[in-house]
Amino acid sequence: MFHYFLDFAYRIVWGPPLLIMLIGIGVYFTIALRGLQLRMLPRALRLAFGKQERSEHGDLTHFQSLMTALAATLGIGNLSGVATALMAGGVGALFWMWVMALLGMIVKYAEAILAVKYRIIDARGEQAGGPMYSIERGLGWKWLAVLFAAFTLLASLGGGNILQANTVADALASEFGIAPLSTGIAMAGLIALAIFGGIHSIGRVASLLVPLMTGFYLLGGAMILAQHLPEIPGALWSIVSHALTPSAAFGGFIGATLADSIRVGLSRGLMTSEAGLGTAAIASAAAKTECPAKQALVSMSGGFLATGLMCTVTALVLIVTGAYGSLDSNGLPLNGAAMTLNAFERALPWGSQGVVVTIALFGFTTVLAYAYYAEKCLEYLVGERGIPFYRALFVCMVVIGSVTELEIVWKFSDIANGLMAYPNLIGLIALRRVVVDETKRLLPETSDQVD
Repeated sequence: MFHYFLDFAYRIVWGPPLLIMLIGIGVYFTIALRGLQLRMLPRALRLAFGKQERSEHGDLTHFQSLMTALAATLGIGNLSGVATALMAGGVGALFWMWVMALLGMIVKYAEAILAVKYRIIDARGEQAGGPMYSIERGLGWKWLAVLFAAFTLLASLGGGNILQANTVADALASEFGIAPLSTGIAMAGLIALAIFGGIHSIGRVASLLVPLMTGFYLLGGAMILAQHLPEIPGALWSIVSHALTPSAAFGGFIGATLADSIRVGLSRGLMTSEAGLGTAAIASAAAKTECPAKQALVSMSGGFLATGLMCTVTALVLIVTGAYGSLDSNGLPLNGAAMTLNAFERALPWGSQGVVVTIALFGFTTVLAYAYYAEKCLEYLVGERGIPFYRALFVCMVVIGSVTELEIVWKFSDIANGLMAYPNLIGLIALRRVVVDETKRLLPETSDQVD
């Protein structure tokens, strides 16, 4: 009964209205800004990874803000989430993840430029911004801003907490036989120690761990793909050819309709890039910058790195190694982290152990980033007085998440993300002219012309 309710809620939340808004606003900004996400991607990457002037005001450098956002974005969705997307939506789901990545890059740009423009200095002397402030200060719609903050708190317990703990526990249990509850308790303890350091601590941890774990994972993926070069063209063709036609998993044990492929691909693409959710904009608001457009470009590059690069590598590895469509020892289809582990284990002697370590690090940094997002939203709603209680609840949910059923966790996370996206996308639509006008006014300062 509960499964049925979650499935019903998922289909309602991820129905036509949300998908129309998500795709529509992405197409609008792509046209209005002349494909800025493609034209200015090199500039965005230079800003993100280049040296920054120390005189600019804010709490984090461009690099630290990007790594903090990527700490949340480069989570389990880029690893096991791709596997669950392929299982639920067929190989064509990846094509729709690519579509979401392209449109999502420009959406993240819009979210960030508004976040920096409308940010404030909070009671603790820190920069505070994000969709809740953009909506209230830019539109005066306090009710919609409150909805976004409330839904973000809910999502932080879902995809930003329970899902991460569940997948880390599942991976460690599968590879090393560690009891999920033990993993949950240990992870909760580390999270409790870390979240009291605030955004500066999270930024430093993210700047250290995110590049290391991302580079390690991509290196392993590249080594596997190098072993399977002849299969790559066929894998790419299967992804494109099944994008608009019903497909089935390679093992024949699951079917995927076109609606499933599109819905799953877009929802997973949103989760893996965070485009449309508005959460990355909260990290962007803390950036040291005098120019909102600069930080917006930096935030935009995160969508490319998360979905365009990480998810593509993961999907190709799953397909060319044959892990996608394989069965476990009980004759059941591999799914989630188990499928990703199987793919790396087939091709590399240390593959499965390496992926488990990467999953654990990804999960840990994602929970840290979402703890920060949640605190900023809670501070917006009730001030600082609710933060100690929420921290305790957040830590406890890590333990609960580690022993929760996988399918329930993913459905809950997708529902929470969809609810969070509604107020954010409504705000983006209403403030679309502000985004375009600010871009035309500010981007010449970066030596790249829009007009």
